Amino acid sequence: MAPLGIAASPDISRYPHPVIAREGWFFIALAVSVSVVATGLGAGSWAIPLWLVSALIIQFFRDPSRVPPPDLDAIASPADGRVVYLGPAEDPISQVRSLKISVFMNVFNVHSNRAPIAGRIFNVVYSPGKFFNAALDKASIDNERNALVIVDDEGRSLTCVQIAGLIARRILCYVEEGDRVQRGARYGFIRFGSRVDVYLPMGSQALVSVGDMVLAHSSALAHWPQPPVQIDSFVSDDNSDNSEPAAVGVRGPTEGAAS
Repeated sequence: MAPLGIAASPDISRYPHPVIAREGWFFIALAVSVSVVATGLGAGSWAIPLWLVSALIIQFFRDPSRVPPPDLDAIASPADGRVVYLGPAEDPISQVRSLKISVFMNVFNVHSNRAPIAGRIFNVVYSPGKFFNAALDKASIDNERNALVIVDDEGRSLTCVQIAGLIARRILCYVEEGDRVQRGARYGFIRFGSRVDVYLPMGSQALVSVGDMVLAHSSALAHWPQPPVQIDSFVSDDNSDNSEPAAVGVRGPTEGAAS
């Protein structure tokens, strides 16, 4: 339990995964083996492209630990990449109008996916589809995808959608309905170029812009909507000309409301 007056961190305390993702071990071993054999057989300069491919595969499957954003209430990015869409859209699971933030991962980005908030996995929905370029907005609707609905301890929810791309042909998801995750916890992986869409309640405050480069867990994407401030007018019962002016009080959110 956190000490009195100090909020418990929503983030994972230690990233328990190897710096080279297990999802890539087979591909790395295969590429390096072919390169070694070609070099051993005297391929000479012809083996250089094989070694370059091996290096590319190794960098693709890197999976470093990250420093979380200092803002404990921020919604973190679930992926590395570039923000390619920011605006209103319909949540594919709830069919509610939402704020959508899309992060496109090219082949040079880290491809592990991490939980943007701490909470419980409320729903997991897989949808088969096509493999258009994930940088295109139609990929959100037409491509193969896997959606998670995550609900935090205050009842706030968001939808996070893994989307396969033109090269990516395999979405991996390691959480199930009912699982609990911390912010930054690794929940999935998409191989060879892809996209992640985040759907937030309308009124959420975006902290990024289209074109921004973000890092999974380290970059803050948005803040939850703030509860409306209630303004109450307290009017004096004395209607005489000498009565005091009406006092206007501002009452913030009640205890337990979302911050």
